Amino acid sequence: MSETRFIVREPLLDAAKQIQGYELSWHDGGASGGMAGDDELQELLVFVVSQLQSDEAASLYGDGVLFFETTPAVIASDVVETLPAKGTVFRLSAADLSDSDTLNRVQELRQRGYGISLCNADELPLGSPLLSVVNYVEGPFGSEELHARTLARTDFKAAGVKIVARNLAGWEEFDACLATGMQAFLGNLYMQPRPGQERKELNSAQLIIVQLMEMVRQNADVRQLEDVMKRDAALSYKLFRYINNAGFGLGAEIQSLRHAVTMLGYSPLYRWLSLLLATASTNGHGAVLMQTAIVRGRFAELAAHGILPKNEAENLFVVGMFSLLDRLLGLPMAEVLAKVHLSDAVSQALLTREGIYGPFLALAEACEAGNGDISTMADALFISARRVNEAHLAALAWAQGIKL
Repeated sequence: MSETRFIVREPLLDAAKQIQGYELSWHDGGASGGMAGDDELQELLVFVVSQLQSDEAASLYGDGVLFFETTPAVIASDVVETLPAKGTVFRLSAADLSDSDTLNRVQELRQRGYGISLCNADELPLGSPLLSVVNYVEGPFGSEELHARTLARTDFKAAGVKIVARNLAGWEEFDACLATGMQAFLGNLYMQPRPGQERKELNSAQLIIVQLMEMVRQNADVRQLEDVMKRDAALSYKLFRYINNAGFGLGAEIQSLRHAVTMLGYSPLYRWLSLLLATASTNGHGAVLMQTAIVRGRFAELAAHGILPKNEAENLFVVGMFSLLDRLLGLPMAEVLAKVHLSDAVSQALLTREGIYGPFLALAEACEAGNGDISTMADALFISARRVNEAHLAALAWAQGIKL
């Protein structure tokens, strides 16, 4: 595969800001971006199919959907049918569907269960027959003018298609789209702080977890850990559920903290406590932030395998998990780190994206939105594009298996 193209993802959110899936696309690795042609778009599908072969990556879709940009040439190829029909959505334009061969092919794919999303649907004539062959319509529906036009599009609702608002400029546009009854949003708006977000202190559950993390860091006796854990039975349940769902292949279900320490040791326990800390947040759009943090942590950890020692690579999971804790709490990262004591190397990565861990975190972040020179970042870490892409999809699949 190309050594200059990197997979980037954008989440598909519902009205409650829960992740319903992702759009996967190519980024040319540099800061300028680049349009992918037929061969490159087809190559992306082939690569995703290749990653679905492993047991872990088989959960890449989870219960959600994956959007892929396509063209008439890609749709006509056999490769599209190597992807699972359930959860796969191909994006095409009205101009693409004006070709009779492409339209017939799309109708065939729809009958087989594949999804079709129509781009720039805001420009579609009212009552267009194309609405009968698609199940998603997309457009920049956020501006005042387009907001009014969307309200008038009774044909969308009549056709039973789901309206997807793409790349909204801000939270005001998000709220305007919600007012029209839209239920799907593609893009990284959630990474922008919402105006007026309240500062939060660590809640009672998080305070217990912070205490446990500090005790684990100091290798406290497991009996002391159990005494603290008993203060919140729900935390114990969530912790063991995460560990048992993580695909460790332990051959036995973890049912107690003592059992976890015996089977895993203290270092893996610390990483699961960091996950527990993030998921104990009560932030209004915490689910998407937590999912992003999980993917970041796992992505960075996988990317570092063979480059950093195993224990250092494992620390990258913690770095990823903490990288959005400031957003979850509405606090500057420096204040978060004053409450949660981490190693100097982890703190440096979170504050400056420097040191031994920082560049791996920066690479994971760049693949979320295609911002920055991904190729230069990967080259500096001596990681190939293929390995970055493999780590990215494996992390995405792994995160799908974590039931928040």
